[in-house]
Amino acid sequence: MHMIQVVFLTVLVFFVIVTIHEWGHYFFAKRAGILVREFAIGFGPKLFSVKRGETRYTLRLIPAGGFVRMAGEDPEIVDVQEGQTIAVRIKDDKVTRLYLDRLDERSGVIRGEVVRIDLESKLSVTLDVEGENESYQVHPTALLISKGKETQIAPKDRQFGSKTVGQRALAIFAGPLMNFVLAFILFAAYIQMAGIPVENPDKLFVNEVTEGMPADKANLQKGDVIDSVNGVKIGADFDKMIDLIGKSPNVPVKMDIIRDGVTQQVELTPEPNDEGVGKVGITAALPTRAATFSETVTGAAKLMKNMTRSIFEGFKKLLFGEFKLDDLGGPVRTAEVTSQIAQQGIAQLTSWTALLSLYLGIFNLLPIPALDGSRLIFLGLEAVRRRPIDPNRESMVHFVGFALIMLLMLVVTYNDILRLVRGE
Repeated sequence: MHMIQVVFLTVLVFFVIVTIHEWGHYFFAKRAGILVREFAIGFGPKLFSVKRGETRYTLRLIPAGGFVRMAGEDPEIVDVQEGQTIAVRIKDDKVTRLYLDRLDERSGVIRGEVVRIDLESKLSVTLDVEGENESYQVHPTALLISKGKETQIAPKDRQFGSKTVGQRALAIFAGPLMNFVLAFILFAAYIQMAGIPVENPDKLFVNEVTEGMPADKANLQKGDVIDSVNGVKIGADFDKMIDLIGKSPNVPVKMDIIRDGVTQQVELTPEPNDEGVGKVGITAALPTRAATFSETVTGAAKLMKNMTRSIFEGFKKLLFGEFKLDDLGGPVRTAEVTSQIAQQGIAQLTSWTALLSLYLGIFNLLPIPALDGSRLIFLGLEAVRRRPIDPNRESMVHFVGFALIMLLMLVVTYNDILRLVRGE
């Protein structure tokens, strides 16, 4: 596989699993009537931005996740105070634009000092215009314009906090849920591509050939049947093949293969690995058959179950085992592994993407501040207390959590880069 393809597929994997996660938040927030201000992939400075309807879609510099910014989750960036001089534009007897600066440059507007303003409940503004108070109704999608930027107002019924606990919980949980759905679909696709091993197999196939290794130099190809090694019949015994090759580092071995029904003999010299075991650079596979629909569904469910167990075992080792920084991998190491798997073929990359999607869904449900799991805990406390937690305190908890996660990611990424430089 060409390097350009590998890079493209690696980027595509990250883009798909993050986008499907954020789309889950976005879809159920919109369904609940919440104003979604921004749908972002990545963090940091904007690389690309386009506004469609009420939402701005952005691609940001740091590919370490994404976010959906809903009205009312955080304090509004633009605010209008009583006593402030503004200008408003009227259309069909309602204010559609509120200008907060560069007032002398605005034409066709009414300018005055704010006496009263309510952009959440009453949607009205009263201005002192040349000594007389003038009241106007504000359109529910009116725009605040300041410093060249437009910000749509968020009436109370369009804000995140105005929705029921159930609606808010669904909008939060939908992100991980979409990752679980994607993981199941990709595991099912992998089973369809890889097939089901046949019962009582009698032969072994070459599955993958590593570029530059002895098998590649001897022109072994995917799909070749491995008949014998040094005259010893292999059949379907994978361990026998590994043992025969492993015992011959730097010693030529003769391998009989069957390609397109014709037996050929090739000679290749296994290269010793770090442990001195001979390797020729192939992976082997048993014969397979197409999976039925029921086998695909049950197989995908089984893979979900097994991979979930493995993920939690990994968390357990981090919490209660001997912790080392090298045990953690950030975006750099994940991209490195993804590129290596991409070279093994679409089937393996599909399985790996499914695992990453499953991991992202599970990780986001952990009760760590700034993650979806923590936000769900706050909603659970609100349901029990029958009143919301102080939004400022909750925002502070999430901010601190996010800052710590970003700090850890920087440390892990720095360690990953050092490891690459050292060639480990």
